[in-house]
Amino acid sequence: MAVYLSLCVLSMAISIAFFVYGAPLVLAFSGLELVILGLVLLIYARHAGDREILTLCGQRLEVVQLNGRAVERAEFEASWLAVEPAAGQGSLIELTGQGQVARVGRFLRPELRAAFAQEVRRALRRPHLQTPMPWHPESELEHAR
Repeated sequence: MAVYLSLCVLSMAISIAFFVYGAPLVLAFSGLELVILGLVLLIYARHAGDREILTLCGQRLEVVQLNGRAVERAEFEASWLAVEPAAGQGSLIELTGQGQVARVGRFLRPELRAAFAQEVRRALRRPHLQTPMPWHPESELEHAR
Protein backbone atom coordinates (compact mmCIF):
# COMPACT_ATOMS: atom_id res chain seq x y z
CA MET A 1 0.00 0.00 0.00
CA ALA A 2 2.86 2.37 0.83
CA VAL A 3 4.48 1.72 -2.56
CA TYR A 4 1.18 2.39 -4.34
CA LEU A 5 0.63 5.64 -2.41
CA SER A 6 4.17 6.82 -3.12
CA LEU A 7 3.60 6.02 -6.81
CA CYS A 8 0.39 8.07 -6.71
CA VAL A 9 2.13 11.05 -5.12
CA LEU A 10 5.03 10.95 -7.59
CA SER A 11 2.79 10.47 -10.61
CA MET A 12 0.42 13.25 -9.57
CA ALA A 13 3.33 15.64 -8.91
CA ILE A 14 4.67 15.05 -12.42
CA SER A 15 1.17 15.27 -13.94
CA ILE A 16 0.42 18.56 -12.17
CA ALA A 17 3.70 19.98 -13.48
CA PHE A 18 2.66 19.04 -17.03
CA PHE A 19 -0.81 20.55 -16.38
CA VAL A 20 0.75 23.83 -15.26
CA TYR A 21 2.89 23.96 -18.44
CA GLY A 22 -0.14 23.49 -20.68
CA ALA A 23 -0.66 19.73 -21.12
CA PRO A 24 -3.95 19.01 -19.28
CA LEU A 25 -4.45 15.55 -20.80
CA VAL A 26 -1.40 14.20 -18.96
CA LEU A 27 -3.17 14.79 -15.62
CA ALA A 28 -6.33 13.03 -16.83
CA PHE A 29 -4.47 9.99 -18.17
CA SER A 30 -2.29 9.79 -15.08
CA GLY A 31 -5.38 9.79 -12.83
CA LEU A 32 -7.02 7.10 -14.98
CA GLU A 33 -3.85 5.00 -14.87
CA LEU A 34 -3.65 5.22 -11.07
CA VAL A 35 -7.31 4.27 -10.64
CA ILE A 36 -6.91 1.22 -12.90
CA LEU A 37 -3.69 0.20 -11.12
CA GLY A 38 -5.45 0.53 -7.75
CA LEU A 39 -8.30 -1.72 -8.93
CA VAL A 40 -5.86 -4.33 -10.23
CA LEU A 41 -3.98 -4.31 -6.92
CA LEU A 42 -7.27 -4.78 -5.02
CA ILE A 43 -8.23 -7.75 -7.19
CA TYR A 44 -4.77 -9.26 -6.68
CA ALA A 45 -4.89 -8.67 -2.91
CA ARG A 46 -8.25 -10.43 -2.67
CA HIS A 47 -6.75 -13.69 -3.94
CA ALA A 48 -3.18 -13.32 -2.65
CA GLY A 49 -4.08 -15.36 0.44
CA ASP A 50 -5.78 -18.21 -1.43
CA ARG A 51 -4.54 -21.56 -0.17
CA GLU A 52 -5.41 -25.10 0.82
CA ILE A 53 -4.53 -26.38 4.28
CA LEU A 54 -4.53 -30.11 5.05
CA THR A 55 -4.11 -30.93 8.74
CA LEU A 56 -3.70 -34.51 9.90
CA CYS A 57 -4.28 -34.90 13.62
CA GLY A 58 -4.68 -38.38 14.99
CA GLN A 59 -7.36 -40.13 12.94
CA ARG A 60 -8.82 -36.91 11.45
CA LEU A 61 -7.82 -35.09 8.27
CA GLU A 62 -9.14 -31.55 8.06
CA VAL A 63 -9.14 -29.78 4.69
CA VAL A 64 -9.58 -26.00 4.63
CA GLN A 65 -9.77 -24.24 1.25
CA LEU A 66 -9.58 -20.44 1.16
CA ASN A 67 -10.56 -18.79 -2.13
CA GLY A 68 -11.11 -15.04 -1.84
CA ARG A 69 -13.59 -14.59 0.98
CA ALA A 70 -15.01 -18.11 0.62
CA VAL A 71 -13.86 -20.71 3.13
CA GLU A 72 -14.69 -24.39 2.63
CA ARG A 73 -14.01 -26.99 5.31
CA ALA A 74 -14.19 -30.74 5.20
CA GLU A 75 -13.21 -33.26 7.85
CA PHE A 76 -12.47 -36.89 7.11
CA GLU A 77 -11.80 -40.03 9.11
CA ALA A 78 -8.28 -41.00 7.98
CA SER A 79 -8.94 -44.74 7.93
CA TRP A 80 -11.91 -44.35 5.52
CA LEU A 81 -10.36 -41.75 3.22
CA ALA A 82 -9.78 -42.42 -0.49
CA VAL A 83 -7.13 -40.35 -2.29
CA GLU A 84 -7.47 -40.49 -6.09
CA PRO A 85 -6.98 -38.24 -9.13
CA ALA A 86 -10.28 -36.47 -9.92
CA ALA A 87 -10.22 -37.08 -13.70
CA GLY A 88 -6.85 -38.44 -14.81
CA GLN A 89 -3.12 -37.86 -14.71
CA GLY A 90 -2.33 -34.28 -13.65
CA SER A 91 -5.87 -33.48 -12.49
CA LEU A 92 -6.84 -32.31 -9.01
CA ILE A 93 -6.63 -34.85 -6.19
CA GLU A 94 -10.01 -35.98 -4.93
CA LEU A 95 -10.37 -36.84 -1.24
CA THR A 96 -13.53 -38.83 -0.56
CA GLY A 97 -14.95 -40.35 2.59
CA GLN A 98 -18.11 -40.38 4.72
CA GLY A 99 -20.13 -38.89 1.86
CA GLN A 100 -17.86 -35.85 1.52
CA VAL A 101 -15.63 -34.85 -1.39
CA ALA A 102 -12.79 -32.32 -1.44
CA ARG A 103 -10.64 -31.59 -4.48
CA VAL A 104 -7.16 -30.34 -3.56
CA GLY A 105 -3.92 -29.53 -5.36
CA ARG A 106 -5.20 -26.45 -7.13
CA PHE A 107 -2.00 -24.52 -6.38
CA LEU A 108 0.37 -27.31 -7.46
CA ARG A 109 1.73 -27.74 -10.94
CA PRO A 110 -0.10 -30.65 -12.64
CA GLU A 111 3.04 -32.79 -12.87
CA LEU A 112 3.52 -32.58 -9.06
CA ARG A 113 -0.02 -33.60 -8.10
CA ALA A 114 0.61 -37.36 -8.33
CA ALA A 115 3.58 -37.05 -5.95
CA PHE A 116 1.44 -34.98 -3.59
CA ALA A 117 -1.31 -37.63 -3.62
CA GLN A 118 1.29 -40.30 -2.84
CA GLU A 119 2.59 -38.20 0.07
CA VAL A 120 -0.94 -37.83 1.47
CA ARG A 121 -1.48 -41.60 1.20
CA ARG A 122 1.83 -42.26 2.95
CA ALA A 123 0.95 -39.86 5.78
CA LEU A 124 -2.43 -41.54 6.25
CA ARG A 125 -0.80 -44.99 6.59
CA ARG A 126 1.71 -43.99 9.27
CA PRO A 127 1.54 -46.18 12.38
CA HIS A 128 1.43 -43.20 14.74
CA LEU A 129 -2.11 -42.54 13.57
CA GLN A 130 -3.27 -45.52 15.61
CA THR A 131 -2.03 -44.15 18.95
CA PRO A 132 -1.29 -40.42 18.89
CA MET A 133 1.34 -39.37 21.40
CA PRO A 134 1.35 -35.85 22.85
CA TRP A 135 4.49 -33.82 22.26
CA HIS A 136 5.91 -31.56 24.94
CA PRO A 137 9.11 -29.50 24.67
CA GLU A 138 10.13 -30.69 28.14
CA SER A 139 10.17 -34.34 27.00
CA GLU A 140 12.79 -33.57 24.34
CA LEU A 141 14.94 -31.86 26.95
CA GLU A 142 14.74 -34.95 29.18
CA HIS A 143 15.77 -37.24 26.31
CA ALA A 144 18.68 -34.96 25.40
CA ARG A 145 20.17 -35.27 28.92
